[in-house]
Amino acid sequence: MPPIAVTPLEDQENVSELTAHGIEHALEKSAPSQLKSASLSNSITQLPATKSQHDTPTPLAELDASLLQTTYTTSPRPVPAIGSPEMASQRVCTDHMIQAKWTSSTGWEAPTLQPYGPLSLMPTASCLHYATECFEGMKLYRGHDSKLRLFRPSLNCARMLVSTNRIALPGFPPDELLKLIVKLCATDGAKWLPKERAGSFLYIRPTMIASDPALGVQRPSEALLFVILTCFAPMDDLKGGMKLLASKDDMIRAWPGGFGYAKVGANYGPSLVAQGEARALGYHQILWLFGEECFVTEAGASNFFVVWRTREGKVQLVTACLTEQIVLDGVTRRSVLALAKERLAAGHEDLEAVEVVERKFSMAEVVEAIDEGRLIEAFGAGTAWFVAPVGLIHFRGKDYTVPMGDDGESGKYAKVLKDWLKGIMWGTNGQESHEWGYVVDEE
Repeated sequence: MPPIAVTPLEDQENVSELTAHGIEHALEKSAPSQLKSASLSNSITQLPATKSQHDTPTPLAELDASLLQTTYTTSPRPVPAIGSPEMASQRVCTDHMIQAKWTSSTGWEAPTLQPYGPLSLMPTASCLHYATECFEGMKLYRGHDSKLRLFRPSLNCARMLVSTNRIALPGFPPDELLKLIVKLCATDGAKWLPKERAGSFLYIRPTMIASDPALGVQRPSEALLFVILTCFAPMDDLKGGMKLLASKDDMIRAWPGGFGYAKVGANYGPSLVAQGEARALGYHQILWLFGEECFVTEAGASNFFVVWRTREGKVQLVTACLTEQIVLDGVTRRSVLALAKERLAAGHEDLEAVEVVERKFSMAEVVEAIDEGRLIEAFGAGTAWFVAPVGLIHFRGKDYTVPMGDDGESGKYAKVLKDWLKGIMWGTNGQESHEWGYVVDEE
């Protein structure tokens, strides 16, 4: 049974139209510069093209990184050692953070770079009651050429605007958010990612919350944007690959007409119970399925890929499509698809040519490919897990072993795609000047 929140198919068009008009009206007030292109040309997910029937109100102040006010810490924090419990705790942040406040009466205030520390919220804050919160996941890399890099950061900033739009938070020019992220990385990067730690990274978490203290169920009139840098241990080095537990009929992550395409907190909180049970049973992530057909969507918080041979003998790289907006349009997902189309279409060294396919596919198709010996490999892809091979899927009471390549650690396609991405992120293998690598000039 689908949850009560699922909108009947015949009503989804009207709901989508209401949402689209609401998004446009919010942008008119908070970020009118983003209405120049209805589809947000720099965005990952396109906004519906609409035309307002209302007069455009006087615009409020937009987010402006050039107004940044800076206060440096007088109590610097120690940098944890690589491999230490502190590094793996995901609780240690760098010395500084970015903040910017917004109100419905004045718009965006001047952003600040300030010492890292707690936030002040009223117990009635909207984000604490109505999940008016969204975020992004990015990384700052210390390259083997000693440079600091971001990976396709404009896509993350554009996607965050899509997420804020979906949950009634204020809009902003994505380029201004990027400038603030770069400033924080430039400020703390040299200390927290020293040049002797080449090949390491910090996790970047841009977040926006509704800080409105009114308890009513309504569009928030106050919001807070903040950006932090966090120490994070690598998650993709799994011996034997990821073990996935396929979701059951009583579990659902997202549905058509919902908000699965946005990176909002409401996508993650409800999944934690199932995720905890999966880990207690020895699995790393939930493989989220949708509908009676058991369509494959995501693996935990990662996009999911299979490489299989069709019955006609063609090798395909397949992942769920974005048509119904159930699946997150991941930056790593987008990059894997682009590299596969560019570099694997005609084959590569000992790898056969690959056809890249984005479509709905079911768990039954995966099982058939395994039973018939046609499944070549599978992997998850996302910022946190990076490119993580899958070694086992438990579905309907049975374990299905996924091929892991000759070395038993990774399939060949996942390995080569991962190596290409690492080259761009860390400036190796002739990828030092790749357009996806955004070099940060550290202070």
